[in-house]
Amino acid sequence: MLRIVPVKAFKDNYVWTLRNATHAAVVDPGEARPVLDYLSRERLELAAILATHHHPDHVGGIAELVATRPVPVYGPRKEPIPALTRPVSEGDSVRIPELGVDFSVIDIPGHTRAHIAYYGAGSLFCGDTLFACGCGRLFEGTAEQMYASLQKLRALPDETKVYCGHEYTLANIGFAKTVEPGNAALEQREARDQRLRAAGKPTLPSTLGEEKATNPFLRCLEPAVVESANKYLGARIADPVRVFAAIRDWKNRF
Repeated sequence: MLRIVPVKAFKDNYVWTLRNATHAAVVDPGEARPVLDYLSRERLELAAILATHHHPDHVGGIAELVATRPVPVYGPRKEPIPALTRPVSEGDSVRIPELGVDFSVIDIPGHTRAHIAYYGAGSLFCGDTLFACGCGRLFEGTAEQMYASLQKLRALPDETKVYCGHEYTLANIGFAKTVEPGNAALEQREARDQRLRAAGKPTLPSTLGEEKATNPFLRCLEPAVVESANKYLGARIADPVRVFAAIRDWKNRF
């Protein structure tokens, strides 16, 4: 039976570890040591590595991991990841036979130039594009690209489990409440996620249904979000890409 386990790295990164009784694949191993310790403790054999984008806190541990066991390394075709052995982009699929799972690759540029996501087994591994109640900064892409990428993810089924790269949820909820103060679902989410963090547990995975109900970056057509963007800009806008760009800029300064 497939399980998905978070292995903590750095201050707030998660290396998502997909495992059964004998093998494991890891998503975005920014550090090798926590992964190696987990594999050793659980007596698991590494089967594959999946990278969503080239930032060091997501790929920095790959070289050390493949030095201990050479395995396929999947990642975005158009990004500089030296250890990559299986470049992929939208339309490609990734099969991990040891775990009996398949993933579709989705191009979601914006945070980086060729960021990708992996979707399969009812789960979405989306790196730093879609966060729980937030989204990534626009380091290499445009607001138009990021908005289109988020719309692609928004179109997936509501029950899809969202596994993003960082534990940013409570801070993101704080901003979301400023953008949409009348959203009761945000209050409920905050109370639940505060309990989880107080117990030392991750707030992830969320679901796409929950993100659609609470994440302002997926709610750029909602009147309250549009109005908040207008107040921030001191202008009247309604185009969802411009609304998105406004609240992303606001979040950068929040």
